[in-house]
Amino acid sequence: MTDRVAGKIAVVVGAGQTDGETVGNGRAIALLLAREGATVLCVDRIGERARETADLIAGERSAGGRSDAAAASSMAADIMVAADCARIVAEARARYGRLDILVNNVGIGGGGDAPAHRLEEDVFDRIMAVNLKGMWLTIKAAIPAMREQKGGSIVNISSLAAMAGATQMAYEVSKAAVNRLTTSVAQSNARYGIRANAIMMGFMDTPMAVSGIARATGRPTADVRAERDAQVPLRGKMGTGWDTAYAALFLASDEARFITGEVLRVDGGMGNGLR
Repeated sequence: MTDRVAGKIAVVVGAGQTDGETVGNGRAIALLLAREGATVLCVDRIGERARETADLIAGERSAGGRSDAAAASSMAADIMVAADCARIVAEARARYGRLDILVNNVGIGGGGDAPAHRLEEDVFDRIMAVNLKGMWLTIKAAIPAMREQKGGSIVNISSLAAMAGATQMAYEVSKAAVNRLTTSVAQSNARYGIRANAIMMGFMDTPMAVSGIARATGRPTADVRAERDAQVPLRGKMGTGWDTAYAALFLASDEARFITGEVLRVDGGMGNGLR
């Protein structure tokens, strides 16, 4: 541990995770930020999942002999509800006095997503509401607080689907919109010391991706994992939640203090067309 975000207050939205064999992006991000010195408010639509992540952070800090073993907490919130997004920011300020880092990790896919000619309107609306509108609402709630304190870092989790794919139009369009949301927020808030960047992930071995696909298709998890691994140019292996987390840590930290409006690919070369 090098305390790369020591003293900072971070909110990780989507810090819980579904059941699976590996760590999810949100949980890995929350754990790594805490390991590097941040105080983390873990947020999830399902409060129990957020509490599990906060408990893991507290356990790690206690085991490491840190005096601030309780410097993590949790709350339940639905980012599709504007009042809940406002409450996230209000809780962060009430509990810790400020908000330095906002990580937007919530996103959904599948559920009937399809090419344009087969996609149903309700599916499109649901995916766009979660992946784009929800992210905008959390950012909208956070910006006034960050402007008031003259600084902050926003990290949005996007996907390589923003620039590739042809079978999940709603997901693909939502992630392309997330990228533009990120650059727009960066452009309109740079003068206030607020940075906004996105991480465009390729194939990751996370519970939502691998175990979720296996459950949805009735296939063995090992088969899904092997199929996805084979499509990754770099070592023929997917990334993990920790790869996303290290990218988020860098972008959230002062090491990236002169970086804003960037969409960082973390994809093992998939977006470069490597083979």
